[in-house]
Amino acid sequence: MRCEVCGRKIHTDPVRAIIEGAKLTVCVECSKHGKVVMHEEVAISQPSPTKSYAHIPVIMKKPPVAQVQITTEVVDDYAAKIRSVREKLGLSHEDLGKKINEKASVLRHIETGKIAPTNQLANKLEHALKITLMVPIVDEKVTATTPKKLASDGLTLGDLIDMTKPAEEAPGKRKPS
Repeated sequence: MRCEVCGRKIHTDPVRAIIEGAKLTVCVECSKHGKVVMHEEVAISQPSPTKSYAHIPVIMKKPPVAQVQITTEVVDDYAAKIRSVREKLGLSHEDLGKKINEKASVLRHIETGKIAPTNQLANKLEHALKITLMVPIVDEKVTATTPKKLASDGLTLGDLIDMTKPAEEAPGKRKPS
């Protein structure tokens, strides 16, 4: 059997594809130029009296990536902590790098604060230096000023304007021009 696009002999399973609106039997390479028809079987012509049918290859989708909720973050003063403990232990950047399987240049950048360590690297540093770099994330609650009206009364645009006026201005007076 020959490819209906390029004319080459098809040595592997032929594929049915829609290329420029025509449904064609093509080789795997030419099937990339169109849309593969997934639910059809393609007959392979063989010199033997019995015909066999080959299934069109199934394109596998990537498995979904698991969603991970991050619950910890690196402390703000990580650079100073890492440097002081490393110096107390008498370790050079190279020694610490060998101990945790990281480059010395990465450790230098972390200690100067040029880059922040990833969670994985922070965990390695915690175990090697016996310090705490990862802390739980604290939700900062924003307190908004609420109007004196009840929520059931409904808030109007006028209420918002009154809330933003300075205290010395009287609500009904206009400024002289």
